[in-house]
Amino acid sequence: MDEQSPHQSSLAEYEVVIQRNRMVSMRDGVSLATDVYLPAQDGIAREGPWPTLLTRTPYDKLGFAADGEWWAKRGYARVMQDVRGRFASEGDFYLLKNEAEDGYDTIEWLAEQPWSTGKVGTVGTSYMGWVQSAAATQNPPHLSAMWVNQGAFNGLTSSLRQGGALELRWLAWAFWNAPVSPEAMRDPALYTALDRAAVDLRGYLDRLPWRAGDTPLSLTRDYERWAIDLMTLGREDDWLWQLPSMNFERFIGRTADVPSVYSGGWYDSYTRATTESFVAFSEAMSSPQYLLMGPWTHGEVTLDRSWSGDVDFGPTAPTTGNLAPSISDLRLQFFDHTLKDFDSGWAAMPPVKMFVMGGGSGRRIESGRMDHGGEWRDESHWPPPSAELVDWFLQPGGGLSTEAAGEDGGSTSYQYDPKNPVPSISANVSSLREYAPEDPTLKSQIWPPTQRSRELILPGGGDQRTRPDVMGAEPPYLPTATRSDVLSFRSEPLAEDVEISGPVTVRLYVSSSASDTDFTAALLDCYPPNADYPEGYHLRISDSIKRLRFRNGYDAEDFVSPGDVVEVSVELYPTSNVFKAGHRIGVEISSSNYPRFDVNPNTGEPLGRQTHTRIALNTVHHNAERASRVELSVVPR
Repeated sequence: MDEQSPHQSSLAEYEVVIQRNRMVSMRDGVSLATDVYLPAQDGIAREGPWPTLLTRTPYDKLGFAADGEWWAKRGYARVMQDVRGRFASEGDFYLLKNEAEDGYDTIEWLAEQPWSTGKVGTVGTSYMGWVQSAAATQNPPHLSAMWVNQGAFNGLTSSLRQGGALELRWLAWAFWNAPVSPEAMRDPALYTALDRAAVDLRGYLDRLPWRAGDTPLSLTRDYERWAIDLMTLGREDDWLWQLPSMNFERFIGRTADVPSVYSGGWYDSYTRATTESFVAFSEAMSSPQYLLMGPWTHGEVTLDRSWSGDVDFGPTAPTTGNLAPSISDLRLQFFDHTLKDFDSGWAAMPPVKMFVMGGGSGRRIESGRMDHGGEWRDESHWPPPSAELVDWFLQPGGGLSTEAAGEDGGSTSYQYDPKNPVPSISANVSSLREYAPEDPTLKSQIWPPTQRSRELILPGGGDQRTRPDVMGAEPPYLPTATRSDVLSFRSEPLAEDVEISGPVTVRLYVSSSASDTDFTAALLDCYPPNADYPEGYHLRISDSIKRLRFRNGYDAEDFVSPGDVVEVSVELYPTSNVFKAGHRIGVEISSSNYPRFDVNPNTGEPLGRQTHTRIALNTVHHNAERASRVELSVVPR
């Protein structure tokens, strides 16, 4: 018992012994390498039994040794496993394909071990979040609790593809993971070819779409195949989206009903998926479900930062010192409660703990970032029960108002050229990075080679102005709103603070000279000028895309006739942000956001198989009859 708290907490009171590379057989005979960290005394494993905490990773389980020891010292059997086809595990790696079944088999194997209580919890971030939800679709009898940090929900609608477009980060992921594929680790020449390809990532992205044999990925067994599948399979009846490891939404009624935490960040690549998971499983499950949303970008390390991209949210933003001494301590409360039945204090945790961004000074602070500010708040539901949907209508001349435009509101047109896409400046993005050349002076290259990574897009918030380091940007470096193919709409300066917490949807009436094109939308918090930012600061809060052929759903491709006016909804990622009095709410509409998403060629050819591009004349209508608007979740303050 902790003397400083009335609650019970597992203490670091054991030594640790490690069982390396236990080969656990899956149902098809493939064996997966598994490290087991057990509590010990005098160098000998204690009999236990212990609750078990599992992480399955494609990133080399040896990199999680410190975490394994941390938990074993506190009376847990901590287990790390290389997923199929990665590092010490057998089999072939096809992105996510086998994770549901392999996760089930591993969980049930763990429950049979003599040192196990039979209660198995899972924990992990990103891919290691995917695999938890994938295993849960199979309802393993001994799965007892999950902490899914920055994981997926439906890979077709967001996280792999989004709005019908491809999130290009996955092609980058293929490039910087292929050098440690089993075949590359056995063949130095292949390793070198794949490593150089990761250095040349920009060039390969600019040459999309890829056919078989176009990249060194073709020299691996499966990486090229799954990359091309992601590019070309975009309908929900395609086989890929039937897999339980790709689309958890299809399996809600069959998913394990266990206490679960879904944690993520407003600038994470899985923001929408995190909130969708919480909402869907809260409705479907009898066990408690929790949502933890901070102002973070992607990766577990970001949970202990006060900043995302170019903006800072203040000293209360990190989990460390605010929610718990560390993220591990916060998770310990949860798993002590769910796997050990301790009165750890977790029972007092609200269903939703969310960080409301905004309210800062807007000045540049010592770190060089802009002070955006924010604060934590507890809620019973997501979106907050008090949130009300309010329409802000696009106006002729670039205005944005809660009143719809009149009959003479008209429309605005622009030319979209796929060969000159709008450059991505900052976004909810992860893994979209290239390599710097390998340093021959180093005795060994550390993997994953974070010291060699260079982001192609700034993860997090940023002023929507191009810079020399923005891919595709050219001097003079100007705001995106100055481009002829970007429609910019701004409200008048706000008379009072406006909090937006919940989903954000841009509903457009559009027409195009092309049978298929894209429409992109972004929500901006537009700061007025100050001494540090004399031209103001246009902070991107959220964005998304919709491919016109999928405007009516993903079960069929519905092309348009030139000039036909159709309605299209662009579902931005949800957010929580206070737009201060004096700020303007901004919306930017265009048809590209590259390299965040693949570029629509405007030809209507099959996905990922286009042979040419064409320029499209795209029109957004904003009159009384065709009132294009942004639908915001406004919380009364």
